[in-house]
Amino acid sequence: MDLGLRNRVYIVTGGTRGLGKAAARELVADGARVVISGRSEKSVTAAAEELGGPGQAVGVVADNADTATPDRLITAARDAFQRLDGVLISVGGPPAGTSDLVDDDQWRAAFESVFLGAVRLSRTVAAELGQGGVIGFVLSSSVYEPVPGLAISNAFRPGLAGYAKNLSNELGPRGIRVVGLVPAHIETDRVRELDARGGDADAARATATAGIPLRRYGTPDEFGRSAAFLLSPAAAYLTGVMLSIDGGVRRGF
Repeated sequence: MDLGLRNRVYIVTGGTRGLGKAAARELVADGARVVISGRSEKSVTAAAEELGGPGQAVGVVADNADTATPDRLITAARDAFQRLDGVLISVGGPPAGTSDLVDDDQWRAAFESVFLGAVRLSRTVAAELGQGGVIGFVLSSSVYEPVPGLAISNAFRPGLAGYAKNLSNELGPRGIRVVGLVPAHIETDRVRELDARGGDADAARATATAGIPLRRYGTPDEFGRSAAFLLSPAAAYLTGVMLSIDGGVRRGF
């Protein structure tokens, strides 16, 4: 199936590792070009080279919490590829912890990066996009059900999903789509770290796997292919959707 991605240009934040990198890799594999961001010069350079270098991928050291980041990323896309077709907003998971252990500074920092940074970037990109543009948000299964020990994520991810749905209504008349990706139990460093919190990662994984109808964790490539489809012209009539990429772990319709 031709997704129609050839020569289209996307910004992918958090594109140096995990789910962001997996999405960027699949976009490039289907002919798109990407501007990826990350917080480390070393990781940004390595990821951009792995994705094909200057003709396919450009890396920018940037933090989603920085108010200057949206303009820098958009400028990079225009300078390198002379167009912009969409953005996938991904950010590393906020610190784990229960409500009694998370302090004010952690709440503020997570709000700036996970929530406000995503809102700011989507708003700025929306002003640049035309008919056929798309804005994607990488969310979490905490959108639908709190994950034990992840108080910050449980608070901010549902709010961001609500914002994304609202944005889809506002931008729809301009022909701009807004989609959310809702992963759970994808094999990333973040998930491995969460499994290890209780001291027995294997036991945590076994318990989690038993609750997944497909009886396994998902791979980053599987997430990336879902993201590439949602961002592509092949999904041109999908907007306002929250796609669960979770092996069936969400039991509701």
